[in-house]
Amino acid sequence: MSQKNSFLYSVAAAKCPRCREGNMFPKGTLYSTRFADMNPNCPCCGQTFEPEPGYYYGAMYVSFGFNVGIFLIALVILYQFVEEVTMAMMIGLVAVVVVAFLPIIFRLSRAIWINIFIRYEGPCSQIPKRA
Repeated sequence: MSQKNSFLYSVAAAKCPRCREGNMFPKGTLYSTRFADMNPNCPCCGQTFEPEPGYYYGAMYVSFGFNVGIFLIALVILYQFVEEVTMAMMIGLVAVVVVAFLPIIFRLSRAIWINIFIRYEGPCSQIPKRA
């Protein structure tokens, strides 16, 4: 399996989990007001990106994990550079970092969530297109 067909590539590039070729999100929308817009289906294999209503509620748990990681990293960094860490410092640093990375965390969480449940079937040219 090539790197372009790997699970990590599919998640990091937000590619279709079924064919790993089509984009889950429209190009050029990462840091815009439309960062949450998703393509309804894979432009290559036709896989729907919202298999059922409310499908991505579980992605909030993935996002929570990312945010806990950000909190812990911020705490370690603050303890390395500041003698006394205050609650205001923690809240301020975490808020700035989380807001700055919100579009990335949002997309990664959704990409991880859908890749957990939809398996890779092969290149787009070798699998049947879904209607």
